[in-house]
Amino acid sequence: METPWHLYLMAGMYMVAGLMHFIKPKMYMRTMPLYLPNHKLLVYISGIAEILLGIGICFEATRKLSVFGIILMLAAFLSVHFYMLSSEKASAGIPKWILILRIPLQFFLMYWAYYYVNI
Repeated sequence: METPWHLYLMAGMYMVAGLMHFIKPKMYMRTMPLYLPNHKLLVYISGIAEILLGIGICFEATRKLSVFGIILMLAAFLSVHFYMLSSEKASAGIPKWILILRIPLQFFLMYWAYYYVNI
């Protein structure tokens, strides 16, 4: 079966998002829940994870593991999305309606990743 183009779109999306953790780390650190330690380290680790998982879904040998890694990562990021709804400062200036829409978007992204488990 030929690999669909949209799998590469997803891969690129995660790789770019991961790179942004290194280009604009302060943007990500502002959105980190206060109860999490060492925000800068967590931002860099999550950036590396996004890059590696984005690369991993491009190859049949690592696709399934990468898909489940993406799903777990997105589930972990839900805490950040809920935290951003907790106050004006935590929202990083993003309108509340966008923050609310990001929650179901996380579940759509999980479903989208799961679609590639058997491709």
